[in-house]
Amino acid sequence: MRIDKFLKLSRLVKRRALAREMAEVGAVRLNGAAVKPSAEVKPSDLIEIAFPSRVVSAEVISSDEREIKRGKTPVRITGDRRLDRDEHPWQTG
Repeated sequence: MRIDKFLKLSRLVKRRALAREMAEVGAVRLNGAAVKPSAEVKPSDLIEIAFPSRVVSAEVISSDEREIKRGKTPVRITGDRRLDRDEHPWQTG
């Protein structure tokens, strides 16, 4: 499943369009690397999402759309780190 769709279905991000935008600007990482919205997600992948005030880390449990829609838990949250006001994760330079 595409990461933008997965983020929406797993409720880590409220809208798919927002998930797509976040991936495009580099706020989403899959297994430590910045990804495009079309990157494929599979079980055991690690996702990191940089929100304005925090970074959420999660492990993918299920990427099967049917299972997720039936109520299976798609992710296990492994971290939720607050950011300082001046901190910009993954920004270089």
